[in-house]
Amino acid sequence: MANPLADCVSSLRSSNHLLGNSISILDSGVNDFPRLAKVLQTTKHFELLPSSALSAAQSHLLSSLVPEFNNLLSRVEPHLDRLERREQALIARCELLDGRLSMSGEDGEATRKAAGLGRKSLAGEGDGSREALKLKQLRAKKERLGYTVERLGLQAQQKERQLRLSVAAQ
Repeated sequence: MANPLADCVSSLRSSNHLLGNSISILDSGVNDFPRLAKVLQTTKHFELLPSSALSAAQSHLLSSLVPEFNNLLSRVEPHLDRLERREQALIARCELLDGRLSMSGEDGEATRKAAGLGRKSLAGEGDGSREALKLKQLRAKKERLGYTVERLGLQAQQKERQLRLSVAAQ
């Protein structure tokens, strides 16, 4: 009887050893399972959508963005108008100053020459020096008045432009 039991014990030991090996193999496979799940997981990089869903999303986006754009444009327009008016005012002022420079360049040379000749011819006379001084003062006053008239004319032109622009804007 010892013999058949010895065979059972040895068979049981071999089965136990076989089960131990199976458990270790399954354990190594199960320990690697999260990594395998991550590796084998499929990722959708591009998702296909029906055209109706795409057009609905586009119309929703458009309906939410258009009021925002209109709001931003309405806030920017007064600033742009102000900058445009400032630019035009600066251009008009530049033209005014250019006109003054060109007039002072042309008239200044002529008056300097006339004043120089007057001094030379009137230097010998005693009473004539007073008249020469008065003449010089009158010429300077005439020149100042000419500049004032020119400045006022250019300012009037500038105001006319601004008036035309404000009427055109309305």
